[in-house]
Amino acid sequence: MAKVTVSNINKIYDNGFQAVYNACFVAEDKEFVVLVGPSGCGKTTILRMIAGLESITSGEIKIGDTLVNNVLPKDRDIAMVFQNYALYPHMTVYENMAFALKLRGVSKAEIDKKVMHAAGLLGIESMLQSRPGQLSGGQRQRVALGRAIVRNPKVFLFDEPLSNLDAKLRVQMRSEIVKLHQQLENTMIYVTHDQTEAMTMAGKIVVMKDGVIQQIDVPLTVYNHPANLFVAGFIGSPAINIIEGSLKAGKDGLDFVCADFSLALTPQQSELLAAYKDKDITFGIRPEDIYDSRFDTLVAQPRKIEVVCEIIEPLGNEYIVYLKSSSYKFTARFDPKDLPPKGTPFSVTMEMAKVHFFDKDTEVCLI
Repeated sequence: MAKVTVSNINKIYDNGFQAVYNACFVAEDKEFVVLVGPSGCGKTTILRMIAGLESITSGEIKIGDTLVNNVLPKDRDIAMVFQNYALYPHMTVYENMAFALKLRGVSKAEIDKKVMHAAGLLGIESMLQSRPGQLSGGQRQRVALGRAIVRNPKVFLFDEPLSNLDAKLRVQMRSEIVKLHQQLENTMIYVTHDQTEAMTMAGKIVVMKDGVIQQIDVPLTVYNHPANLFVAGFIGSPAINIIEGSLKAGKDGLDFVCADFSLALTPQQSELLAAYKDKDITFGIRPEDIYDSRFDTLVAQPRKIEVVCEIIEPLGNEYIVYLKSSSYKFTARFDPKDLPPKGTPFSVTMEMAKVHFFDKDTEVCLI
């Protein structure tokens, strides 16, 4: 096992396009790190540079204590699981899993031992004589995982391995990969554009945008304390509600003022944002922090506004409710037991203690 250290790596292609800017992070020994961001943000490019499939323009990558910038992929002791499985269609499952070991000259008995062990971990013993074309997507992904496991590498690299699966299989395979990590205790670096995968699987999240790392932290810290407006908007589903406004002097401190309403800040918020008095600012509140005002007892710092319910999306255990004031639209999570009627004005409560404020120009999260 080994730690992976990425230090100030840049990737500039021959046409001058820069895909990665000064990326720095560490995947500690036995840690599960997820690189997450929208398509084209550079996360797969970083993974491919770690694997040796892409050259590094500048910077350093170490696996353990070894600088691997100029080490061939086959000599880095890594195993990569791809989005499209990359299985040999003419080989059986057993032959696919054994292929890399045969190339290394591993004995037949040792190959059989490793393949059977990996197949047992993944529950694919009965499929060993089948060919990939006879398997479902989820089964093929297990075979791809098995092929990586038999090599017992220092580091596993996953490039969006679940994106070709249906929703139910993705949930199942997420838990299986996490369980696999707990059993194998290898260092794993996982790339995805799905923030749900990142939140549920990662020990540490690296959030990227346009080739730049925006924030590195444990999942709940990224969710509850986003570094900037992009991270706040990207992590969380439904997305955070964003409103542009300004801070004005109020009765007992500062008020957030926008086109439709004014909300008094808490004393602590007023103190922290004193320098932003009479300045424009961006307000953000997550859907779960907006309540039907009939249930104000659930809220530590309640502030009410008038809205109309436009759409209700039932999800069983909760409902996603789309609300509208005169100038703004909000998304909220409501308990299905007592929903507001559609089209009828009613009041909702903002839990001000949970609100985020962002600098309008830099988009940095202030609180």
